[in-house]
Amino acid sequence: MTAALAPAALDAADWQARRAAHAARVATWLDPHLARRRTGGRHPVEDFLFTYYSYRPAQLRRWHPGAGVLLRDADPAEFGRDYRADPAGVTLDTDRVRARRADSIGWIRALLAATAGRPAHLGCFGMHEWAMVYRQTQEEVRHNAWPLRLSPDDTAAVVRERGVRCSHFDAFRFFTAPARPLNLLQPSRETQHALEQPGCLHANMDLYKWAYKLSPLVASELVADCFALARQIRTLDMRASPYDLAALGYPPVRVETAEGRAEYAAAQRGFAERAAVLRARLLTALDHATAAAG
Repeated sequence: MTAALAPAALDAADWQARRAAHAARVATWLDPHLARRRTGGRHPVEDFLFTYYSYRPAQLRRWHPGAGVLLRDADPAEFGRDYRADPAGVTLDTDRVRARRADSIGWIRALLAATAGRPAHLGCFGMHEWAMVYRQTQEEVRHNAWPLRLSPDDTAAVVRERGVRCSHFDAFRFFTAPARPLNLLQPSRETQHALEQPGCLHANMDLYKWAYKLSPLVASELVADCFALARQIRTLDMRASPYDLAALGYPPVRVETAEGRAEYAAAQRGFAERAAVLRARLLTALDHATAAAG
């Protein structure tokens, strides 16, 4: 059995400064969303990460130092049931968290490692969003408060012309019924580990989901870094979608044209490179949590 690591120690001033910095950072995302929610407003880009994913705003705001960190002069009651008192302060009870979440931690780690080990494919050109409105009227589409850039017939023609090569199950499951047979793959939850690849916008957006599901084993700063990337990916996702969001300040990436596809692929490559760093950090954090366990 690997010997447990001695926890790194943070003085009160240091961990309190980190906690305050985290709260200030996420407030720039949370506060506008909460203000819209109070008035019944909706934003198809900025609200997505709060409505699609299950992590609540209060959970994102809360700070965790990660596994193997000792917080000097801290009160365990301030941090919750997963923390324990230490003669010098407070630290995460890594054994307790790992025991309670053993199955999900193993599943997430295997998915992250499998995805990291594959080459990135960049030829989908965002057709997953088009497949989600394929053969639907304006009234039927998910974001029907916002117009489509093309008519339903022209939108369908783009899907048939470009084809659909989506490997991500949680995108595929939102395809319209007529669009599903058009996909080159038929992903399922059971094949997720075998199909997920690091060029996929949704796989890289989901790093936020895996980060918060691993919390508090991973530091909240890493969760916030994954959120920040997911937020930018969502912007590209919707700019390349069939929706016309120019009135919200999102000029379209016209993937129905060669120029638009080149723009999309370049941005997708950049996101894949940034996601690879975050994916590696999540794997490292999991290895560190294993080493920190007693």
